[in-house]
Amino acid sequence: MYRVLVPVDTNEDRALEQAKYVTSLPDAAESVEAYVLFIFDEESADLPEEFEQFKSASRIGSVRRANERLEAAGVETTILEGSGSVEDGDILEAAADHDVDAIVLGGRKRSPVGKAVFGSVTQSVILNTDRPVVVTGGGSED
Repeated sequence: MYRVLVPVDTNEDRALEQAKYVTSLPDAAESVEAYVLFIFDEESADLPEEFEQFKSASRIGSVRRANERLEAAGVETTILEGSGSVEDGDILEAAADHDVDAIVLGGRKRSPVGKAVFGSVTQSVILNTDRPVVVTGGGSED
């Protein structure tokens, strides 16, 4: 089984592009397993305690859309969630925990100057892992 980690943010277009890439892998329905990861950051930590029970990655639109796309193509999918800062290595930790073969990140549209350098999260993942990293297109800068 070829395992991929698909870390998504709240942008549904980017998440769909990431899922589209995964479904395009050879024999995806039979040989690919996807882990869709959403990390709740410090901003979402301000939820009142009574709402904590509803804080679930499966309630996030981008996660649902990516999951639907993957499952429709027959790709076995697991939704993962984390809490903290994306920059603190949570993506790399999830990749190691699930021993994935590749990480599929969603790229953002950049200005001509911005195209010279990846975003901080993308750049950090690329520089700090020995696993293959794919950066897909799609979505717009938030």
